[in-house]
Amino acid sequence: MNPRIEVLTSPACPHATPALELARDVCASLTPDADVEHVEVVTEAQARALGFPGSPTIRVNGSDVDPAGEPTGVLACRVYAAGMGTPPRWKLEAAMLRSLAPKHILFLCVANSARSQMAEGLARSLAPRGVTVSSAGSVPTRVRPQTIEVMREIGIDISSHRAKSVQDVDPSSVQAVVTLCAEEVCPVFLGRAWRLHWGLSDPAAAQGSPDDVLSAFRIVRDQLRTRLGYLFEGWPE
Repeated sequence: MNPRIEVLTSPACPHATPALELARDVCASLTPDADVEHVEVVTEAQARALGFPGSPTIRVNGSDVDPAGEPTGVLACRVYAAGMGTPPRWKLEAAMLRSLAPKHILFLCVANSARSQMAEGLARSLAPRGVTVSSAGSVPTRVRPQTIEVMREIGIDISSHRAKSVQDVDPSSVQAVVTLCAEEVCPVFLGRAWRLHWGLSDPAAAQGSPDDVLSAFRIVRDQLRTRLGYLFEGWPE
């Protein structure tokens, strides 16, 4: 069943249109058959009845995609992280994917050496029982030692992981695909699956001292940790 997507806005909100465009764009790429409902909140009584924290608010199946946001007034504009007027795209994508509760999630990048390997390790540590997690690449090489090291720093051992080809993945077994390429062309997955794109910089391309390179791996690890922690929080039974 498709998730219910609501965009709640107050009159004259300057971010109403961007929020609607964001929701419609994510729906078009992830669940094309889903509709986006626009709810205009015009009175304080209506705002209280809806538990409206400010404009714009995006909800998936009745839950705010960014519940950490604090209201500034009943019908006031809402300010998100970094002063943005809409929630981060990845949060809406993650909230929608969580509502779909896929049983097999595949993470893809080119070499399957860093980003997708970290995502696989993190997701396996966070996913509830019954959810399969895997990763692959279009041109697999080897798992980089920095990948193993920064994952070990947070208590996750992926030293037994190996780089795998996307061609070796059974397309019929995968329900959701998350591509992680930023600068490169991401692998094409031919199976029928829900698709997200979280473009993250390739830490393997980082330049500088060994500490500088390791820092680049940590940055990507922590970005994935934040996103995947949010994705699996409140995963449906």
